[in-house]
Amino acid sequence: MDLAYDNSYSYNDSYSYNRSNSSNDSGLYDYGDYYEGNTSINDACHKTEVIKFGAVVTPVIFAMVIMFSCVGNALVLLVLIKYENLKSLTNTFLLNLAISDLIFTFGLPFWAIDLVQGWIFGDVVCKSVNFIFYLGYYSSLLFLTVMTVHRYMAVVHPLSVVWNSSTYHSFGISLFFWFLSFCAATPQFIFKTAVPTDGRDYCDYNNNITWKLITIYEQNVFFLLAFITIAFCYSRILSRLLKPMSHRRPKTIRLILCIVISFYLGWTPYNVSMFLSSLISFHIAPFNECHVSIALDFVSTVSRLVAFSHCCLNPMFYVFMGVKFRDHLKTALKNFGRKDNHLQDRRQSHLIYSNGEEITL
Repeated sequence: MDLAYDNSYSYNDSYSYNRSNSSNDSGLYDYGDYYEGNTSINDACHKTEVIKFGAVVTPVIFAMVIMFSCVGNALVLLVLIKYENLKSLTNTFLLNLAISDLIFTFGLPFWAIDLVQGWIFGDVVCKSVNFIFYLGYYSSLLFLTVMTVHRYMAVVHPLSVVWNSSTYHSFGISLFFWFLSFCAATPQFIFKTAVPTDGRDYCDYNNNITWKLITIYEQNVFFLLAFITIAFCYSRILSRLLKPMSHRRPKTIRLILCIVISFYLGWTPYNVSMFLSSLISFHIAPFNECHVSIALDFVSTVSRLVAFSHCCLNPMFYVFMGVKFRDHLKTALKNFGRKDNHLQDRRQSHLIYSNGEEITL
């Protein structure tokens, strides 16, 4: 059975649920998310089980992710601002990554409510939430990548002068990546709108399938570049750490492996499922067949939950497993509500430098 898809709301532009006989200006087949539109009795592809699964499981998972992300990233910000040297590139990137994850988390409750009730927040909120959500997504991915490059330079090329640790340099790099993320997320604010369909509103592209596909491929390109960069950097880092002359402890190697594995397992299935779902718009077999589409929708649902959960895993893998953070957190809890006169001395006793730059591992 071949399917064509309508324009129901898509909170990340990768589902392929509904069928209708409508077309759009681009001549491609569009697709929607979760909700069934008007169907032909003979050609309908019913996805009731997929819809129920997504509407029940997603809000529950998102609720847990929101809680852990807010608490974890807030603690990261507390420790970095109160105990660490923010002139350090490492700490600056960690600070921006935590902010990015919190921004990303901001959109999750809106998508969870939407899956249950439809889009009830209006057009302005639709545009704003999508912009903020993608701003957090792109900035998180970019800071994750630049942190990896910085760690690679600190471990593999410790004498390099490429990474200046001045406050101006830290601010300039961060500002550049926020600007790049802003530009990448701007189409969401321009083209997303609240579209009434079958008595419910959906936050979608309003028949603009071209920008829906651009959004998917834009995410795929960003991820692919980050994937290649991180794979190269960590392969070189592990190669250096495994040398007999290395003074790094095995715990550092395990930490790096956890970071890489969690990144790949979290984001690879999500990006692959997004790309495969986009092929439906081109009417490419077998993805436009009902049973294949249903299977792909289940995969997309699960992979999305795993990928979006990464915003609460970053604090665990990048900070919580570090000795410095645990010591700072213990100090913060011990001195909660009273002034600690030895914070600066305590912070200095834990610093590790490479070419004048404080490093985390």
